[in-house]
Amino acid sequence: MEKYDLLPQQLMYEGLIESHQLFEPSGPISEQAILLTHDSEYWNKLKSLSLSRQEIRKTGFPLSQALVDRERIIMQGTIDCIPHAIRHGVSLNIAGGTHHAYTNRGEGFCLLNDLALGANHLLHHQQAKKVMIIDLDVHQGNGSAEIFGQENRVFTLSMHGEKNYPLHKEKSDLDIPVWDGIGDRDYLELLEKHLTPALDHFQPDFCFYQCGVDVLKSDKLGRLGLSLDACKTRDRIVFSALQEREIPVVCAMGGGYSEDIKIIIEAHANTFRLADELYS
Repeated sequence: MEKYDLLPQQLMYEGLIESHQLFEPSGPISEQAILLTHDSEYWNKLKSLSLSRQEIRKTGFPLSQALVDRERIIMQGTIDCIPHAIRHGVSLNIAGGTHHAYTNRGEGFCLLNDLALGANHLLHHQQAKKVMIIDLDVHQGNGSAEIFGQENRVFTLSMHGEKNYPLHKEKSDLDIPVWDGIGDRDYLELLEKHLTPALDHFQPDFCFYQCGVDVLKSDKLGRLGLSLDACKTRDRIVFSALQEREIPVVCAMGGGYSEDIKIIIEAHANTFRLADELYS
């Protein structure tokens, strides 16, 4: 998507970041790392480009080697963010947030689940004992919920449009469904009401934050009513809560489908601006 090129250009144009602060993923994610999260049968079909027509239709993409290669690089990008987050408190993947990918299938423009891959990487390498996924994209993190449904070391929190995609919702550890057209005040009050108790109850060592900007009123798919200011306040609430508890966080950008690309870039840039403000 266009935003993946425009966002870093905007951040450098503003002088918020310099080129040396950007890094490219170290390569495509390894097969070993993928199999910590995804079924071998599914991965074998994906890498051999042998998904059925129905399976391909579920992903939303025409299947190709280039697409699989791109997905593997994005997955590694989220994992490569982890040491930066541990060192600095926060790190951000300009792509990622592929929360609709299940253990054994892709859905909703997601082939592999970078949030789940990152969480399992931390657990496997004993870099964290408990991980929380905070998913504030307008669509439920159904793949993440399914992957960790029986894993008590990972807590999945999803605040999403109750009537939006996916039609069938999985059970997260905490689901916060919101109604169509919800405004700034109600949304932010709900987030504050639920986030702090969840953090204090679970006490994670590390968090992944899916900060999709498809919650905006201008979004073509979101159906919510948030302003740019409220979207920025949402990020401030999350960052402040994690910073107060000294919990490192990796952010993945997730969705954003406003007609005007400038609105998408501004909303995503606000996340980076806040990270710079709070963690510098």
